[in-house]
Amino acid sequence: MALDPFEPLLDQARAHAAEYLRRLPDRHVGALAGRDEMLSALRAPLPQQGEEGGAVLDLLAAQAERGTSACNSSRYFGFVIGGAYPVALAADWLVSTWDQNAGIYVISPLVSVVEEIAADWLLDLFDLPRESGVGFVTGCQMAHFTCLAAARHAVLHHAGWDVEAEGLCGAPRVNLVVSAESHITIDVAMRYLGLGTRSLHRIEADAQGRMRIDRLRERMASLDGPTIICAQAGNVNTGAFDPLREIAAVADEYGAWLHVDSAFGLWARASGRHGALADGIELADSWATDAHKWLNVPYDCGIAIVRQREVHRAAMTSTAAYLIQSQGVERDAVDWVPDFSRRARGVPVYATLRTLGRDGVEGLVDRCCARARQMADLLACEDGIRILNDVVLNQVLVRFDDDDDITRQVIVGVQREGTCWLGGTVWHGMAAMRISVSNWATSEDDAEASAAAIVRVFRTLRGGRHV
Repeated sequence: MALDPFEPLLDQARAHAAEYLRRLPDRHVGALAGRDEMLSALRAPLPQQGEEGGAVLDLLAAQAERGTSACNSSRYFGFVIGGAYPVALAADWLVSTWDQNAGIYVISPLVSVVEEIAADWLLDLFDLPRESGVGFVTGCQMAHFTCLAAARHAVLHHAGWDVEAEGLCGAPRVNLVVSAESHITIDVAMRYLGLGTRSLHRIEADAQGRMRIDRLRERMASLDGPTIICAQAGNVNTGAFDPLREIAAVADEYGAWLHVDSAFGLWARASGRHGALADGIELADSWATDAHKWLNVPYDCGIAIVRQREVHRAAMTSTAAYLIQSQGVERDAVDWVPDFSRRARGVPVYATLRTLGRDGVEGLVDRCCARARQMADLLACEDGIRILNDVVLNQVLVRFDDDDDITRQVIVGVQREGTCWLGGTVWHGMAAMRISVSNWATSEDDAEASAAAIVRVFRTLRGGRHV
């Protein structure tokens, strides 16, 4: 096929992408335009004859400066969003160019083998059981779904029930034990799996958001029947880790399945300095994490890991007469994820891991944690600013004048000011600013400039109130 239809448009797209990246370090970090402006620029009746492709690209690119948040900026600290490491972005372009359906080996041996190797590298990097099953999904939401589907299969099979064949009607009720600080995606996965949320057993957490092991033991002693425990490695607000080794011992005592929500915390295992935070995580039965957080690959890429490969496969695999599925050692992705048709998500993971190596991933994690501590230290020097959490990882919770309204006003003011972008949360009934440092490019200068901007906005608000 001739390149003529593609080459001019690809050149044009590359030029727009390069310009967007060139402007990234100095641009207003938040979005400047809202729905009305974007609709005004982009809405039109669906054309009868169609428009020239280059004009459409120009139209879209022209809105990017105002209509996007600079999520890949080195001063974007919202929602635990990583940037895009250069080789990851380039590899993702190749994924789109190849346009492979990564569902089964026969369609794309290249993608199958790349994802097989990437999976092995991840297990090695995290020092998890090497026999585990690994699937590349959209994000941690579907990683939880996948892992908890395996958990549902395992605990009900042990109770003598085939949930894949019989469904849940008439099945033994599964006890679902979660932290009071569990992420909402755990609840959503329970809903998707038909397990429900009304009867979740929520275990009290301590001041940093860690599950209290004494409360877990009390609750487990009162339960009977198949049980799934969900622990957390990296609280979404504080970055704190549940006492995983102790939780694993309780799960083992009661024959419960232990799943760990480690959306970003699992990457601490790659760091000699921070790995001890996740002590005991290797004892779990399943783990969910994201590559589009700390590995800084483009959206979307989550990772589901299940210790027992055959349980993982039994919960996910599908067969059909028309499919040509592997009967040998070749990897069919459909065995490990809910998707049939899917993007080759493992390719940017492979490219980034091979480019960074162990030392590079460790450096990435350590730098982000250091920048979080730097920002916390700078902000704590200002009278009226309080850091609410122990900064053990990459998360910082900040409160201003011990006042909900002022704290929320500072957050909005910082977003409008544009040096950096961050969001808010409610922590133990208090409004708080939430800073998450997850970008490979965030430097000491970025942290200093961002902290200075936050202090500047706070001082302006204080001055306006004549405090």
